[in-house]
Amino acid sequence: MFDLISKNSPSNLRVEALSGLTVALALVPEAVAFAFVAGVNPLVGLYAAFMVGLITAVIGGRGGMISGATGALAVVMVALVAQHGVEYLFATVVLMGLIQILAGVFKLGRFIRMVPHPVFLGFVNGLAIVIFLAQLEHFKVKTPDGGTGWMSGMDLGLMLGLIALTMAIMHFLPRLTRAVPSALAAIVVVTLLVMGLNLETRSVGDLASIAGGLPAFHLPMVPINLETLWIILPYSLVLAGIGLIESLLTMSLIDELTETRGNGNRVCVGQGVANTVTGFFGGMGGCAMVGQSMINVESGGRSHWSGIFAALFLLAFIVVASPLIEMIPLAALVGIMFMVVIGTFEWGSLRLFCRVPRPDIFVGILVAVVTVLTDLAIAVITGVIVSALVFAWQQAKRIEVKATLNEQGSKVYSLQGTLFFASVKNFQELFDPLNDPEDVIIDFQQARVVDHSGIAAIDALAERYIKAGKQLHLRHLSADCRELLEKAGDLVEVNILEDPHYRVAD
Repeated sequence: MFDLISKNSPSNLRVEALSGLTVALALVPEAVAFAFVAGVNPLVGLYAAFMVGLITAVIGGRGGMISGATGALAVVMVALVAQHGVEYLFATVVLMGLIQILAGVFKLGRFIRMVPHPVFLGFVNGLAIVIFLAQLEHFKVKTPDGGTGWMSGMDLGLMLGLIALTMAIMHFLPRLTRAVPSALAAIVVVTLLVMGLNLETRSVGDLASIAGGLPAFHLPMVPINLETLWIILPYSLVLAGIGLIESLLTMSLIDELTETRGNGNRVCVGQGVANTVTGFFGGMGGCAMVGQSMINVESGGRSHWSGIFAALFLLAFIVVASPLIEMIPLAALVGIMFMVVIGTFEWGSLRLFCRVPRPDIFVGILVAVVTVLTDLAIAVITGVIVSALVFAWQQAKRIEVKATLNEQGSKVYSLQGTLFFASVKNFQELFDPLNDPEDVIIDFQQARVVDHSGIAAIDALAERYIKAGKQLHLRHLSADCRELLEKAGDLVEVNILEDPHYRVAD
């Protein structure tokens, strides 16, 4: 697991270190904001970003992927913290991590392969919209009556100008040189400009102070009994599921961008160990972060080292460099995240509207909308279920039969398609036992019987022919089918050389 010094390690740690520094700077406002969302102290979010980021970088299964406190988890945590307090949150994070470790041990990470491509596109596009909407919070200011309102006038103009400058640097600098990550250069230039011209604009320090010490070992102060378990278990299961789904989908995105392949089961174990440890050190837990992972990859981070550097830089910010980090204008970080939105959104998917099947378009839009309105886990699960139902419906319509008469006067039905629960009704309507001749043959050579519903449909059809007084022959069924058939078993004609070999899901 600790594959850090090997032939796959980066030959140029400078690139990894600079990429890690850029990511760490972008992590600060995100961690603080998500801590506020969860209703906990900002340091709880920062400690989570440091510890989860460090541990997953060391033992996780995907180089270049950045993990930390995320909004998808924070929105679930807020209810727990409000009702039971932060100590129950720490206990929940520990149990969440243990569940994720078990998911990796039992190799559940492989199920990410079951996510269809339209669901993946919807996830990416929906998350890009969520990242964009999250940045709009930085355009809000406090009003004299104690409420919040949108920026206006010179403040808004200055904010937009600095954001535009940040985005311009990130867009044009790579055309001149790649010696320094464009995001890091943009942060430095915009910060120096604001300081040099003494411009009045919001900075990281306006969110909250990030100064603190090293995270200390802390046992969650909760009663150890079944009542506590029943309180934290539902939250732990939900958080574990959301964290693994977001992490595994982020892994798939980085796989696609870097043309490499991560290890899903190691990602599960890495996320689990990170959250278990974080719960014992006063952190709110976390998972993979699409935005920061995109920043890392675009800045040149490809290995585990970039994640390690990002975590160590973040710790340095908390312990010794908080005054400097708090001076960074929020506009620079917002500009970076806007570029992440542009890079994350699959613009090519818009050109596919007239080229791909309508069900795929519907699934992609559905997942994106549900991601924005609810959360990632619900969106992905919804997308997978809808995709499965669409696939079942399409396959059900593709079962058909060709009827002919052979030289002996027997009617031969040549079945084509897949016989399973969704196609059973169509299958039953293809035959006419009452009006068929005395001898009937059903040939399954071009068909497949998938599940017990298909077996039951064959039995039911055989019973109809028997009641009609007709002689029925079933040809080219697999050994599994013959074994599972009850009423029609004696009607099967066995041909060892020609009969297919496939399994029935029963």
